[in-house]
Amino acid sequence: MSKMMVFTGNANPDLARRIVRQLHIPLGDASVGKFSDGEISIEINENVRGKDVFLIQPTCAPTNDNLMELVVMADAFRRSSASRITAVIPYFGYARQDRRPRSARVAISAKVVADMLTVVGIDRVLTVDLHADQIQGFFDIPVDNIYGSPVLVDDIEDQRFENLMIVSPDIGGVVRARAVAKSLGVDLAIIDKRREKANHSEVMHIIGDVEGRTCILVDDMVDTAGTLCHAAKALKEHGAAKVFAYCTHPVLSGRAIENIENSMLDELVVTNTIPLSAAGQACKRIRQLDIAPVVAEAVRRISNEESISAMFR
Repeated sequence: MSKMMVFTGNANPDLARRIVRQLHIPLGDASVGKFSDGEISIEINENVRGKDVFLIQPTCAPTNDNLMELVVMADAFRRSSASRITAVIPYFGYARQDRRPRSARVAISAKVVADMLTVVGIDRVLTVDLHADQIQGFFDIPVDNIYGSPVLVDDIEDQRFENLMIVSPDIGGVVRARAVAKSLGVDLAIIDKRREKANHSEVMHIIGDVEGRTCILVDDMVDTAGTLCHAAKALKEHGAAKVFAYCTHPVLSGRAIENIENSMLDELVVTNTIPLSAAGQACKRIRQLDIAPVVAEAVRRISNEESISAMFR
């Protein structure tokens, strides 16, 4: 691992520090700021010639600033003769814009971002719980999509919930929820909902008997929290004893914190792929888990040319 160097932008420096602590190496020295007109300013402050560079930068809010930091930093590393550049993007922004529904006149922004990262000279991408698996095919470079579920499952086991049932908040999340239910050896329920427009959802009905059960909603991300809050309400109305939610990415935009505080959710558990805002940290119903050990192990394996899939067998 002597050639490995890890750098970070401003998106989630705390996660980067936790990752290098796991790897027992120092965090790379780079100045990441802005010029007076708001343009991104990057300077690498140490020699990276011939090095295996890992750049940790989730493209969370402010999404466009963080994305441009990632792109401009990658260019700086390429021009500084790094031998390989791996973009470690724990949360991949723009991932929800991955198709043209009903031939609508919209952009496929996930593909645009993939092209940007490839053109700027990034050799490989490492993500966590990519929103749509097909996005890996938008890249012409290798993409490793690792899972946050081991961290979530370990915490669920540590909590020793009684009469546990895993619940998918929608049909699209069934595969993810089923995998968690299988890992825990518990039952699975599904909520069938109809989404009228973006960030608005209506709970329809529950497939499975949740009466008296401790229900855990599992999803890849929580944005405005509308889906989870509606789901918690439906589950409680159908007799669930308690409702928890476990999500990898705490996007928590708009009125998410307010929605959670006013909901029937007993607790929301997330990872630190995205840093929590001050309001998120202050919310007593939100608890954050550390995903750094999983990401650090993936980084180590990539640097040593070892299997990533073996981590999840």
